[in-house]
Amino acid sequence: MLIPSKLSRPMRLQDTVVRERLLARLAVVPDYRLTLVTSPAGYGKTTLMAHWAAGKNALGWYSLDESDNKPERFASYLIAAVQQATGGHCVKSEALSQKHQYASLNALFAQLFVELADWQQPVMLVIDDYHLITNADIHEGMRFFLRHQPDNFSLVILSRTLPPLGIANLRVRGQLLELIVSELAFTHSETQQFFDCRLKEPIEQADSNRFCDNVAGWATALQLIALSASQSSTPALQSTQHSARKLTGLNASHLSQYLVEEVLDRVDTPTRDFLLRCSLLRSMNDALIVRLTGSDNGQQRLENLESQGLFLHRMDGTGEWFNFHPLFASFLRQRCQWELAAELPEIHRAAAQGWLAQGFPAEAIHHALSAEDTGLLRDILLQHAWALFNQSELALLEECLNALRYDQLIVNPKLVLLQAWLIQSQHRYVEVDALLSRAESEMQRRNISMTQELAAEFNALRAQVAINDGREEEAARLATEALRFLPHNSYYSRIVATSVTGEIQHCKGDLARALPLMQQTEQIARRFQVYHYALWALLQQSEILIAQGFLQAAFEMQDRAFELVHEQHLEQLPMHEFLLRLRSQVLWSWSRLDDAEQAARQGLEVLSNFQPQQQLQCLAMLAKCALARGQLDNAQHYLQRCENLIKTGQYHSDWVTNTDKSRVIYWQLTGNKTAAQRWLQQAGKPGGADNHFQQGQWRSIARVQILLEQFSEAEVVLDELNSNARQLRLTSDLNRNLLLSNLLYWRTGRKSDAQRVLIEALSLANRTGFISHFVIEGEMMAQQLRQLLQLNLLPELEQRRAQQILRELNQHHRHKFAHFDESFVSKLLSHPQVPELIRTSPLTQREWQVLGLIYSGYSNEQIAGELDVAATTIKTHIRNLYQKMGIAHRQDAVQHARQLLEVMGYGTPDTAVTCQP
Repeated sequence: MLIPSKLSRPMRLQDTVVRERLLARLAVVPDYRLTLVTSPAGYGKTTLMAHWAAGKNALGWYSLDESDNKPERFASYLIAAVQQATGGHCVKSEALSQKHQYASLNALFAQLFVELADWQQPVMLVIDDYHLITNADIHEGMRFFLRHQPDNFSLVILSRTLPPLGIANLRVRGQLLELIVSELAFTHSETQQFFDCRLKEPIEQADSNRFCDNVAGWATALQLIALSASQSSTPALQSTQHSARKLTGLNASHLSQYLVEEVLDRVDTPTRDFLLRCSLLRSMNDALIVRLTGSDNGQQRLENLESQGLFLHRMDGTGEWFNFHPLFASFLRQRCQWELAAELPEIHRAAAQGWLAQGFPAEAIHHALSAEDTGLLRDILLQHAWALFNQSELALLEECLNALRYDQLIVNPKLVLLQAWLIQSQHRYVEVDALLSRAESEMQRRNISMTQELAAEFNALRAQVAINDGREEEAARLATEALRFLPHNSYYSRIVATSVTGEIQHCKGDLARALPLMQQTEQIARRFQVYHYALWALLQQSEILIAQGFLQAAFEMQDRAFELVHEQHLEQLPMHEFLLRLRSQVLWSWSRLDDAEQAARQGLEVLSNFQPQQQLQCLAMLAKCALARGQLDNAQHYLQRCENLIKTGQYHSDWVTNTDKSRVIYWQLTGNKTAAQRWLQQAGKPGGADNHFQQGQWRSIARVQILLEQFSEAEVVLDELNSNARQLRLTSDLNRNLLLSNLLYWRTGRKSDAQRVLIEALSLANRTGFISHFVIEGEMMAQQLRQLLQLNLLPELEQRRAQQILRELNQHHRHKFAHFDESFVSKLLSHPQVPELIRTSPLTQREWQVLGLIYSGYSNEQIAGELDVAATTIKTHIRNLYQKMGIAHRQDAVQHARQLLEVMGYGTPDTAVTCQP
């Protein structure tokens, strides 16, 4: 919960000086990106801005305290303040901040600016006491905020020191409005107004001017002078002169003794005790005061202190919440440490109970920590820890658990479980195992037993850790035990155990059981609003459908996942990148390469605020897109980045497998046998081939074996892969395997076997929609498809797919095999095996281009479109090249082109090719 008073602009007090000269300066705040008001304590920054803010609607106010150094707390309050200014316009940003579902402050602020882009009115945000921020991550986030905030957004920062926000650039560009201490100091006329408001007996202008000069216009000193005068029995002028003399030359760091003598020692003992006790509260209201002091009239006591001018301010419009002037609060807390040292733990305990009674467990924890009362802290955690966990207060919880003694944890197994889940949520899997093992050993030593239900909760967590570590059998045993004993109200653990069970069946290749388990996980997670697990279940369902060959159904499942991401504001979770990557894989399979590349790049954007190592799979996906286009240079660029990441990080084998798929295809297309041989020597060989990861790794091994002409070894691998894929109904993997078998048979001269498996692969592609998997095989695939079309061996659907694949090959790979550019023709004409007729009757460059396009299967109309000339011009070029080459038919032209390419090292002898009609 957010404390309302921190988001309330201070009330405009009636007896304060209205500083018209400064308000005139502030009238242009909306014209500046940043307004910076800086001065030491006590120069009236907050009071001035409260006057300025009065009556303004599109304005949010955020008052900081020391607890706001946690980025998640800072973000929650800042977004809430913006929501006040915009009337609740930034709903998505608010949800992200409340659930802490963002990678960094930069990511959250970027989303905020997207929502503010369609807010047409000016927006202003005041952040008070920014000097209390010491967290470098918050400073970095605010630097990002200042660089990218919309033009209609004005930020106002009040601080005792110059904030480290890189404001020099704003100053140079005229986007910074500054008020500094010399401007905030009271002038003679303002001082006179101040005393006129505060003193019962007026003083002369000359005396007022002298007092102002003595304290250099320092508002707090003037307030102290007035306070001393009002509490003194001596005449006002004499008392005021005495106070002014004592304050001359002092500054904020030397006030303590003065405040003791002139303020604290002048109040009665009950008031002194009241002030010291209340100073431990960062904000206070009637209920907290009653709890802390035992007084039954807390509101009245607060109002009385305010009327006495004892540096107490109302924090909200209702008048329910108060706080001390920061300078006075700091002084009082220090005095409290000295004068009430023995009572401090009890005061903090009372404050903790007060905050708990009002529903603010996080504030209660602050006081329990200050009291060093681990028993109270333990009790708060046992009551509120899981609520705080679900609110993503992970750093606060970890601080609490670290403050507890181990014996307090171990006798409360639920706290051990909480500690383990905290570590698990940060992906520190090894530490989870170590923590649980230690706890289990210690509990046995102390004869501490757990109920079956609690043991089941531990087993659910252990199952999640085991599946993450690839220990499937152990994960299956633990998940089964967990589901056996978990009560129905332990919904979080039931979701985890059900999800793990589904993952295990997926890994075993039992897709028929895995899919309903993941559907069940999604349903439970949605029912109990555990949306990150609902998203995970959708992603698993999509992967299962892809493995079954139902890519269209997987695509629609991804649409549901995107809807969930949007509805529950999960855009900044790493799982959103996983979703985008799955979408990219499906689009790539269908040869929608532009869309596939865009999805992969969006995945990189999601990961921009995480460690670079997490970008590995998106980069591998971009490499695949480049390979499908025949852009080997681009593919090499992405694969080099992948290799650099692999060298600097430790990855799950599945991640490396995905990357290796692109690497081995690149080596095949470039003929890099050295790199392929080196990889094969160290490549991991899975124990089975029951899922798409294991199948994919074995497929990469077989591809490299074919490249290295280890044909017998590759055939053994592929026969096993095909058998497993058929048995487990891994349709997509079977489709991919058959294409690799086709390559093997083609390379070993077994043309009838190659034709057989290619026809089956085309048939399966009617279900999977595969195109790029064929295209990636290049000219070898094009030649076979042309032959199948020429011989009319394909049913209608397969024939259409073959034609579509050929079009994609022609578009993306033609330049490698049949684009007769100047460089290629120059090398061709100097080759000793080129027929003499080609040398004596040379074709023009345009005629060479036309010959290449004829070979690629282009019709006359398509050639005209490619070269951007009229169809009649193309007919002239064709007639000329026929005459020069001594041929009469289009098929002869294709045959001659093929022979020339074979001379230059492309294609395979005795390959029948055909052209498009």
